Amino acid sequence: MDKRIIQLYDDYTHQPLTREEFLKRLVILTGSTMAAMNVLPFLEGNYSIVQTSEEEKDLVIAQVTYKVEGGEMKGYLAKPKQRRKLPAIIVIHENRGLNAHIQDVARRAAKAGYIALAPDGLSLLGGTPTNEDAARELFQKLDSAQNTKNFARAVDYLQARKDCTDQVGCVGFCWGGAMANQLAVHAPNLKAAWLFMVAKRM
Repeated sequence: MDKRIIQLYDDYTHQPLTREEFLKRLVILTGSTMAAMNVLPFLEGNYSIVQTSEEEKDLVIAQVTYKVEGGEMKGYLAKPKQRRKLPAIIVIHENRGLNAHIQDVARRAAKAGYIALAPDGLSLLGGTPTNEDAARELFQKLDSAQNTKNFARAVDYLQARKDCTDQVGCVGFCWGGAMANQLAVHAPNLKAAWLFMVAKRM
């Protein structure tokens, strides 16, 4: 695939580039609207496709909140149906917010034996909108220092739960990878951090 197309998609996902402008540029690079539409599925992840369901009989699913400065953070929590204490993992979303894909990741972590919490980083701005472009624009309004504190409080929230051990780690995807890196520095009670990021192409 043309490296310019890959670079364009990278710009679209990481910079304030509207979908309309992204598609216009994609048409120019591919030569026609039809060619652009044929290329698009190879660039975009289909977040509507999930591997697990909220009807999983071996899982408990809940919408939870925890206190932060200025309000409450909302989160999607999944855990196995067992009574013993379990380690926990914080699942940190991309710059599309808390969507079906991240909820699916949380359920998969729960099926692997963890209490999985996926906080909504846009909670104090009304929560993740269904429109991805609107979600990406909201990320520009977040205060980075306060946002790090909000996610760090998720560690405290999990460790305070009666069903959780003090073993709490995090995993972040793209924007969430940068947040996971921040938590590794600013959350002393965090035990481990995994980052999945896309390197900027030069």
